Amino acid sequence: MLVHAAHEPIFGLAMLEELAHHGYRIGPGTLYPLLHGLEGAGLLKSKKMSAGGRLRRVYTITAAGKRALVKARVKVDELHHELHEEHPRQISPNSGPQ
Repeated sequence: MLVHAAHEPIFGLAMLEELAHHGYRIGPGTLYPLLHGLEGAGLLKSKKMSAGGRLRRVYTITAAGKRALVKARVKVDELHHELHEEHPRQISPNSGPQ
């Protein structure tokens, strides 16, 4: 969500469609509490805007959200690297060859 909000204002229905495009099937009962939680944590801010004759809550990323996104990208890059390591680091002294 932060990735998309860093590029443009987002709203719930568009995020549901974007997540579905990537194979994630979540409902509004999961998505909207997540958006509200990100806003409560200060990572997103919202305002109501008129769209097609109805009010829509639109979210934009905050400075704290941008910092959180930078940290998340570092962690995802680390995970991606580890997923593609041919010989991952041993984590147990007993896991080596016998």
